[in-house]
Amino acid sequence: MEPLIDSYGRTHSYLRLSVTDRCNLRCVYCMPPEGILRKDREEILSFEEIFRPTGLFADMGIRKVRLTGGEPLLRCGVERLVACIAAVPGIETVGMTTNGVLLKDHLEALQKAGLKLLNISLDTLRPERFGDITLRQNFSQVLEGLEAALKLGFAPVKLNVVVIRGANADELLDFVEFVRDRPVSVRFIEYMPFRANNWRQDRFMPFREMKSVIEEKYPLVPLDNPDDPSRVAREFSIQGFRGSVGFITSISEHFCGNCNRLRLSADGCMQLCLHNPGELNLRHLLRAGCPDEEIARLLRNALAAKPYEHHALESPCGGRDRTMIEIGG
Repeated sequence: MEPLIDSYGRTHSYLRLSVTDRCNLRCVYCMPPEGILRKDREEILSFEEIFRPTGLFADMGIRKVRLTGGEPLLRCGVERLVACIAAVPGIETVGMTTNGVLLKDHLEALQKAGLKLLNISLDTLRPERFGDITLRQNFSQVLEGLEAALKLGFAPVKLNVVVIRGANADELLDFVEFVRDRPVSVRFIEYMPFRANNWRQDRFMPFREMKSVIEEKYPLVPLDNPDDPSRVAREFSIQGFRGSVGFITSISEHFCGNCNRLRLSADGCMQLCLHNPGELNLRHLLRAGCPDEEIARLLRNALAAKPYEHHALESPCGGRDRTMIEIGG
């Protein structure tokens, strides 16, 4: 089939696939204080309903799939899902973003199934602060999962850190020092506004301020990757360090012009932009017996309406009702 190209000429080759709306943490920037109304089981895509569109997307040029959530390791049988996606002709890479709490017990099976890339979300290196941010006490399990991943040869492991002034922004240098002897890429992510996540301008720290703080102690050397124009992280090495440092500048210096991502929520809604309300309900199409050709046509029509860039600060919720945990990151 023809590749997935939007009206601005952007070719889409990356699918972020949420497999559950459940999570075992309650991160304050992700989960609303009152929680969310969880979907009924029948509203969540079955594995078979995930396999079919994944194969269709691969025919249209999707080459990388990342499993997200909620927390993807809460989905029973996720290793089988990884194996089936990795076996789809055309899919070159399967990755996962996890909070790491359950990771240690799943790692070997995930690796055997074909998982290649691993992102672990960890917003603090201080156990007591971990409880403040996540409202849970699983700090040691996350670190155990990270160290187990390194022992199994996942390298680099990417460590996702959402930076919030007044919560963890004073730990930038601690995280940099953490990767001195570990093949870990720590990626500082700008705090993004979503519905009910208490985003405020005074808690937002932009990329250039983070970088300036780090450069007062560590000289950062740019790691250029001209072969990947769709990369989202600005990455840097530090002489003598095994790990590296990156910044995801979603708000202050967005990278919308090179966006190559599609998102499929756990309940089967295709989302074309993280901060835009436009969706295509694939679950309804799949369960109505819609043929692949018609699904492909409707997807291309929806993609034609994808905006050139988001306006997250002007419209923090993007007009959508979904919270961050329901979107899948």
